[in-house]
Parts: sequence; C-alpha cells; structure tokens
Amino acid sequence: MTRAVLLFALFASCAAHAADTRRPADVLIRGGTVYSGEEGAPKILDVVLAGDTIAYVGTDAASQFNAARTIEAQGKIVAPGFIDPHTHPDSYIRSQDRAQRRNAPWLMQGVTTIGIGVDGGGSFEVAKQRAWFEERGVGTNLAPYVGFDPVRESVLGEQAREPNAQELTRMRTHVAQAMCEGAFGFSTGLFYAPQSFARTEEVVAVAREAAVRGGLYDTHQRDESSYGIGLLNSTREAIDIGRQAGMPVHIAHLKALGVDVHGRARDLVSIIDAARVSGLNVTADQYPFVASGSSLQASLLPRWSVEGGRAALLKRLSDPASLRRIRTEMVENLRRRGGADSLLFNSTGQPWSGKTLAAMATRWKTEPVDAALRVIREGDDDKSDSVTSFNMDPEDVKLLMRQPWVVTGSDGSDGHPRQYATFPEKYAKYVQREPVLTSAEFIRRSTGLTADILGLDRRGYLRPKYFADVVVLDPAAYRPKADYLHPTVLAEGVVYLWVNGKLAVDAGQMTDALSGRVLSHVPTAGTCR
Repeated sequence: MTRAVLLFALFASCAAHAADTRRPADVLIRGGTVYSGEEGAPKILDVVLAGDTIAYVGTDAASQFNAARTIEAQGKIVAPGFIDPHTHPDSYIRSQDRAQRRNAPWLMQGVTTIGIGVDGGGSFEVAKQRAWFEERGVGTNLAPYVGFDPVRESVLGEQAREPNAQELTRMRTHVAQAMCEGAFGFSTGLFYAPQSFARTEEVVAVAREAAVRGGLYDTHQRDESSYGIGLLNSTREAIDIGRQAGMPVHIAHLKALGVDVHGRARDLVSIIDAARVSGLNVTADQYPFVASGSSLQASLLPRWSVEGGRAALLKRLSDPASLRRIRTEMVENLRRRGGADSLLFNSTGQPWSGKTLAAMATRWKTEPVDAALRVIREGDDDKSDSVTSFNMDPEDVKLLMRQPWVVTGSDGSDGHPRQYATFPEKYAKYVQREPVLTSAEFIRRSTGLTADILGLDRRGYLRPKYFADVVVLDPAAYRPKADYLHPTVLAEGVVYLWVNGKLAVDAGQMTDALSGRVLSHVPTAGTCR
C-alpha cells in the first residue's frame, strides 16, 4: 500500500470518527415491547444502559448512542427488573458459597430486588448486616426491614408477658436504630410466637419509631384463618396499628387460609377498601398458589405450648395433662387446615420428606395428630417439619389478585415452589391461561407499584437516570418449572437480566456477577442524630 493510500485511509478514518457524535453507552436493547412500570399499554422502544443507570428510553437510539453491545429484542418483553417485597432467601443470600449468593431462584424469574427481614424476622443491626453483604457480594438488591422478633426477644426472650416501661423503651430504641441505619420499615409476624404474645398496644408503641422516620408497617397478620381473633378482626387490627402509629400498612401474603374462611376474600377487600377511602394507605402482596408454606409446629400447635422455646415445649409434651390439652387443640387446628391429606412435608433428608401427614400416620399406624407430634419430637432443626399446606379457595386467590392495591410477592421459602416460580406461575396461569390480569397489570404489580409501596429510590421504572435493573423475557417461553413435588427447578424464559447495569443472566444463562446492593431507606429529616 502506497503512502498516499495510507494517508487517505487515515484521513477517512479520522473524518468518520469526527463525524460520530453519538454518546457512548454499554448496551442498546433495541425494538422490544417495553413496559415501563407505569400503568398503560406497552410501546415498541429502545432502552439504553450506561454504567449502572438507564441512559435513554425512546426511539431510534442507534442514531444517538454508540453502544458496546446491541441486544435485538423484537418480540420480547422489556421491563424493569421485578421486585419481590416478601422473601425468605437466607439459604442463598447468606451462604458462604459465592455461587449460592447469586440468588438464582429469584434471578431466573426476572427478579432484581427482594425485601428481606419479613414476618418480623429482620435484624435491628442493619448497618452490620449491610457490611456483611457488601464484603461478600450478593446477586440481587436487598431491601431490609427491622423485625419485631429479634427486637422483642432481645429484651423479653420467649416470654408471654407485657414489657415494662424500661423494656419497651429498649425495644423502641432498637427499632429507631435500625431505621436510622436504613431499614425500610417495621415488620411483624404476629401469628408466630413469641411475637404473638404481644398485645396491639405494644406493637403500636414500637411501630411508632419506624413511623416517625418514614417507615412502612409490614405484617404477617395475627390470624389469616380462625385460630384466634379470626381473619377479619386480624385485618382490622393490622389497619388499626397503622392508623394509631401513623404509617402505611402492607399486609404480607394476603389470603383466606383454611376451610372456615373460604369465601371471605370479598369481606377482606371491603375492609381494606374502607380503610383506603378513609385516607390510610393500605396495600398487600400475594403469591399465585392455593397452598401456603409454614412449619408443622406453627400450623398445628397452640401458641401457649411453645412459650419458652423448644425445651419448654418438650417438657409440656411429656406431661400427660398438658399433652391432652395440646392434642385437643391440634385436632381442631388440623381440621381448619383441611385435614391430614392437606399437609405435605417439604423438608429434606427426613423419613417424612415428600409425604403427607396422612401418609405418615398410615405408615406409623397412628392418628394424624400423633404422627405430627412424632415429627415435632424427632425433628432435629427448625426446618425439619416444614410443610406445604393446601388451604386456599382458588376463587379467593383470583378475587384478591384483581385488586389494584395487591402486588406480586413470593413469600419464597425453602421447599415450596413459590421460591422458584412465583412470577412465571402468575404470568403463565393468570395472564395467559386463565386471564385475571393483563400483561400490563402483571408487570405494573411486579415493578413500579411495588417500588412505590416500599419507597425504593429510582427503581421499578424504565426511566432515564434510574438504576439499570432491567429484564428481557420471552413471553412465549416464560414459565415455571418448579411444582409441589419438585420445588427447586429454575424457571425459564428470562433471556437477559441486568442488576445495576451488570448482566446477571445472559442469553438465558446465569453469569457469575454479584452486582446486587443493600438498598437504604432515607429516614425522615431530623429524626436521626
């Protein structure tokens, strides 16, 4: 090549470079069916990512941006990463195994942000918890709550009594500390001991510390069935706590659980709608299954029997008079749950794993309640008696799902398919096969609306300057693979997924990225020193 030709080629290259005034970017997602997280129909648009944020949402992005990578998304859904407000992911996110901490069950559903510390379980040492995750890395964003259980147990242990003034002050101090360290709100699990021992007034007093700092009241309410005060009164209590404390109320995994309350979803809706009309912000989340997940102890044992912990329970079970009383109440609890055939053990490594309580009673040639007591006695850890409980009416599930203040939440726990399949199950069943929601409603209630409820900063929407949590999914292939007998099979159909601008799923395959962040709520000005 002559010197003249080389000079001409160099000149042409420089001229072309000088003419390219496009902005640099990392990724151009081109021509997808874009659901922005807002209400309304989708649009065919381009989405551009640069660093950890969204740079552009609109048309003809290629003329404005020079992207290092272009994703052709024609025929695919492009949406904000899904947000799961209520999860139990500890087996994954707290693992010492780096690969586990990617949190694959949620990522492969298209979920980029999860709420943790729910059912009252969240540590009040929020800053310490954040440091642990920042040192080790995690695959999804985490939005932590401060939980009533560690707050109460740190002061009262597992005792069934009211706190005195000094003890109540210590509990309130723990909640205030957690809120000032970035907790998004105060979570309770009033169905579970020892939280169940607290009266409404105690909960209100502690919750106020979160309320004055702009937090949300998130609750597994005291009764989702007919165990004690009943489903409807329990819902009224949750609303009353929020009203007295002065804070929004979010009811976790809203349902009508058990044969005594089937068909009462309409009454639930009326109670919540009335509270909303009165000016209180009340919302809820729900998973798309007719079976819940819990422990055999929580499902069947009376609460008084577990006061003081496992040692106290075993002592009561060895006392004939106490045992008779426990058995009597267990028989009634089993009836309201739908009988021994309705309880499927989902723990692993146990003789009863994968069997119903009825099957184990037959194998052991005993009554179902006595089989349950044997499992409780022989269980060697707190997960050995976990159960999937078939206890809901499908029509109640559908009615609650239609409500505009209900969002998608997995309550994802080990052994239940909701951990691996909630979002694709809801889409495949209740959008495509049995239309209860439109695609737009499904995505709105899995993204923007959930972000608004939690108060997330610049997440849940596809907007410029928002964080680049983005999912590209194939609507024809997005489906669950997990079921009740095979609960740990990853979902299909997520083609690409970015968490804070880093690819977590690339062409349907997990990457090794740990790009999740521990998110932080900003407390109300002037409420923290």
